[in-house]
Amino acid sequence: LEIYKKPNSLIKGVQIGAITYSFRSMQDQSAEATLKYVVDSGISAIELMGDPAETFAGRIKNPVDGRAYYTLREASKKGTISDDQIKELADMDAQRDSYKKEVAFWRAGVSMDKFEQLRKMYQDAGVSIYAFKPSAFGKDNTDAEINWGMRAAKALGASHVTLEHPGDDAWTQKLGDMGEKHGIYVAYHGHLQQTPTLWDTALAQSKFNAINLDLGHFVAAGNTAPLEFIKAKHDRIKSMHTKD
Repeated sequence: LEIYKKPNSLIKGVQIGAITYSFRSMQDQSAEATLKYVVDSGISAIELMGDPAETFAGRIKNPVDGRAYYTLREASKKGTISDDQIKELADMDAQRDSYKKEVAFWRAGVSMDKFEQLRKMYQDAGVSIYAFKPSAFGKDNTDAEINWGMRAAKALGASHVTLEHPGDDAWTQKLGDMGEKHGIYVAYHGHLQQTPTLWDTALAQSKFNAINLDLGHFVAAGNTAPLEFIKAKHDRIKSMHTKD
């Protein structure tokens, strides 16, 4: 009877999944609550964002409210920010910089035990984790953080990590090399900068560089033959967003 209580989004041999970013508007962003959102949606495989996994593993809470911060950032860009808000934003930036250093230190030393525990909790509920997307692979992250992200992905059972395409050939070379060391693929996501040749350099650099195709943005960017692209690159596409 238990098998019928578990989600199953494997349809005619095609694994339909979801990125947990889809549940970002929900109040509770814990690993346990995220799992419930996934199961309630009937989804049996996911691309997991970093926050639920990291908080489950004991990462300290960010002292800066993300929504408030980005609201002020947007006001600053538009030139509609007040003097008091400028000071508030500067204070938030300082807190964010300090927090980022604390997180880097935590990541460098954290055990993989809790990530393995999370993997089992999700598996027991019928959900596998095929990709992991923490904020650990940017040019402002340390090598220790990148190594942590790849080790955590393996502990979670993921075949690949995902990040926004950096548009930097040296960086995709570096990540591809580090991915090979860990046996984890690095799949690059794109938005309106996507073209049929966007990933070519990264793919040539390393067999561990791959594609996390955003089909919705690919078409919105004016690419008129998405199926031809998928056919041509299918062996390098590790996961795909049909609509972001």
